[in-house]
Amino acid sequence: MPRSLFRTVLRPVLTALVVASAFVAAPAFAKSRIKDIVAFEGVRENQLVGYGVVVGLNGTGDSLRNAPMTKQSLEAMLERQGVNVRDANLNTKNTATVMVTANLPPFSAAGSKLDVTVSALGDAKSLLGGTLLVTSLQGADGQTYAVAQGTVQTGSVSASGASGSTVTKGVPTAGRIASGGIIERETGFQMVSMDILRMTLRNPDFTTARRIADAINQKFPSCAQAQNPTIVAVRAPPGMDMISFVTNIENLEVEPDSPAKVVIDEVAGVIVMGDDVRISQVAIAQGNLTITVQETPGISQPAPFSQGRTAVVPQSTVSVDEEKGKKLITLGGSPSLKSLVGGLNALGVTPRDMISILQAVKAAGALQADIEVM
Repeated sequence: MPRSLFRTVLRPVLTALVVASAFVAAPAFAKSRIKDIVAFEGVRENQLVGYGVVVGLNGTGDSLRNAPMTKQSLEAMLERQGVNVRDANLNTKNTATVMVTANLPPFSAAGSKLDVTVSALGDAKSLLGGTLLVTSLQGADGQTYAVAQGTVQTGSVSASGASGSTVTKGVPTAGRIASGGIIERETGFQMVSMDILRMTLRNPDFTTARRIADAINQKFPSCAQAQNPTIVAVRAPPGMDMISFVTNIENLEVEPDSPAKVVIDEVAGVIVMGDDVRISQVAIAQGNLTITVQETPGISQPAPFSQGRTAVVPQSTVSVDEEKGKKLITLGGSPSLKSLVGGLNALGVTPRDMISILQAVKAAGALQADIEVM
């Protein structure tokens, strides 16, 4: 790739880095609400799963010969309806066995509805337009918390011709049923009667946990304690239940802290650095080495009356081009991210070269941050 094109691609990336660092280096620190950086104990979704049967497919269901569980399910279902087909030779393609999944929201009441996802289990070609029969959904404890039924919508298109050619857009073997599940059992989590509630930090950090506890204790003295970098335990003050207490503290603002980290996506060539990233003073020289191999076929013509044959002879030309003019550049020793980005930009390299430079600086012990490669 020409060097001018490298510079064209590099300029907007480096400009974005400089602009981002200008925002980070501003004197006003960003604060976040407690509810945005923690998760409250017990306030979470629960996964549900069930096994069901979809009927009414237009010949795109399971082949009973290749999917014995579909045949067994169909026989068992018909027997419950008073139809005996044990000795019959079933050969329908309008039925498919599926796995049904859903997420049970926290504090869900019996009778509430939820969306369910239906996925083919056998060799069905499409679930479009099929109807899921009543399916119980169990939690991890084996108890039934919801039932699901309804028409499956896949949002996909599939067509095939007589010659065997097919066109498919989307995934026709998986779909959703909006509000297709009805909650039958509540989780039984009674938050209002809790004496102590634990809050879990989404990004564990000692400093952030202590700041959360201090912010709560400033408004409600002796009601919060940071137990470790992940857990902050709170106790409702006298005369206030836990729901009211959480309502009063979840909107308190704190300044989150985090360790210095450089996140690198080598595939996309993306580099993200936090405000606390620092580089000790080092000298860096970077250059590109280009090796070019050019193959030029040549014709070997024999002398007259030599009984020889004309032949093609490969001719190779190898050249090595090393970029000149690159000198050692002093980098680091500055207390701001803006200066660090400016020093990296002064090297005039592509983002992918910058990734290699940062990894080399880390290996030299001069990068005061962790490198995380995605």
